[in-house]
Amino acid sequence: MVRAGVVPGRRIALYIGIGMLVTAALCLLVVAVFGSYRVFTGALAGVVAGAAALVALFARDAIVLTESAIYLRKPWHETTIDWDRVVAGRFTLDDRERWSLALDLAGGDEQHGELVLLSIPPVAGPVSGAYDLRKREQVNEIREILRRKKIPITVLPEIAGALSTHWKIAPPTR
Repeated sequence: MVRAGVVPGRRIALYIGIGMLVTAALCLLVVAVFGSYRVFTGALAGVVAGAAALVALFARDAIVLTESAIYLRKPWHETTIDWDRVVAGRFTLDDRERWSLALDLAGGDEQHGELVLLSIPPVAGPVSGAYDLRKREQVNEIREILRRKKIPITVLPEIAGALSTHWKIAPPTR
């Protein structure tokens, strides 16, 4: 099982709004029940509950690649995509000059017929922190599952060179 996925900006704004509403509602509830001298306690409880809501929302929002299917998970529903619909994978530049690892899909109602698994800033040096290490692991895990499923993947030469040089990820053999 491989977890991936890019949370769109609108959904991020929605999740932050929900977190803020939870924070404000709990703060107001504590103040209403226990009086105005409990503002700090209410704010603290609200921040904890709001942070918990954000963690729950972001944890549920993912794309999960398994041996049997691809699952698109959002907090309010889950969609399944069969591996038969995957035509190819590609690692290219997106419209924001970030590197994007996406699957091309046949049929369905996905935007542009693709499913973006990762969007990372261009690699310019060796792994330098936890974020780089996690993204490198994700790239390796996704490439491995695509290899097992015999799905061809296209990687731009400059991306393949940087991944090979800096992150020590060998270019695809096909």
